Amino acid sequence: MSRRGDATSADAAGPHAVGRGASDAPPESRDAGQTSLVGIACVLGASSVFVCNDAVVKWLSDDHALHQIVLIRAIIALTLTLVVLVPLEGGYRNLLSRRWPLHLLRGFVLVVTNMAFFAGLSVLPLGEATAIFFVAPLLITALSALLLGEHVGVRRWSAVLIGLAGVLVMVRPGTDAFQVAALFPLCAAFTYALLQILTRKLGTTERASTMSVYIQVCFIGVGTAFGLVAGDGRFVDADASPQARFLLRAWTWPQAEDLALMLAIGVLGAAGSYLMSQAYRMSRAAVVAPFEYAALPLSVLLSIVVWGDWPDRVAWIGIALILAAGLYVFQREARLGRATAARGATRARAAPSAPRRGRRPGHP
Repeated sequence: MSRRGDATSADAAGPHAVGRGASDAPPESRDAGQTSLVGIACVLGASSVFVCNDAVVKWLSDDHALHQIVLIRAIIALTLTLVVLVPLEGGYRNLLSRRWPLHLLRGFVLVVTNMAFFAGLSVLPLGEATAIFFVAPLLITALSALLLGEHVGVRRWSAVLIGLAGVLVMVRPGTDAFQVAALFPLCAAFTYALLQILTRKLGTTERASTMSVYIQVCFIGVGTAFGLVAGDGRFVDADASPQARFLLRAWTWPQAEDLALMLAIGVLGAAGSYLMSQAYRMSRAAVVAPFEYAALPLSVLLSIVVWGDWPDRVAWIGIALILAAGLYVFQREARLGRATAARGATRARAAPSAPRRGRRPGHP
């Protein structure tokens, strides 16, 4: 699941695609086993890249404004997308989309997702913020039923509820351990789910690189606006919350090390997008999608190694519930997708063949 504002081709075919219209077979001309392994390697690489991106943003959050970081990242990602990805997917003529309002709406939703997730990440441990955000595939399942009218059975609804219970366990409302910051990744997961619903309306007709370009244009526009309006730090003071300071602090020229990190996450975003896109193009979604959850243990590991943030016992329970529920939804949708494909093949074989022209049915 590509996340939080990365220029992503995978948004067009993320885990929600399993069992819902995504092609469940790689091109026939390729060796299925080999392409599956390559696809898994790509999705693991992309997930690792996105976790590293999140870790770098968290590292920079004490000294730089979020939208300054995002603006620099978006400029780099847009440049790489225009120079590399757009030519690979048919050229620049594909950018002249008739559905630009929907592209811009989608880009704005992703800006909100990005803002909410990183605002929470500035306070929460990386592993816990990532775990809460990973409830997004479950919310996509729920919204596909509520907004698109798709059938979701009792088992998948139960998985959604279990995943949400995991979120409640981690957020711990009503206790001394509750942090308002924990609500931000949850809001990000919800807006990301809405993003995927919008993507499904675009994905069948628009190139992934086209969607990526519009996303980065939105990030550049919003980042520039924040810089012009709030870049001098006028809207934040010393008593502001950590989230407010991260969003609204004064922009400063980064030191060489920090600037290099900002440039690096732009490259990481573009690279992760390409790897995730390749994963879903080369392999069945049912095969590669569960491997996106590799981001969870990796984010926990980075959180421990870099910041010394060990999840407590309650957090581990919440992480386990979210992980189990998400993987069950993937497995269930993959099984339903295979069953639907098998029924379609059976009906196709059972359908009578059309009579040949010029001869009456039943006669040789």
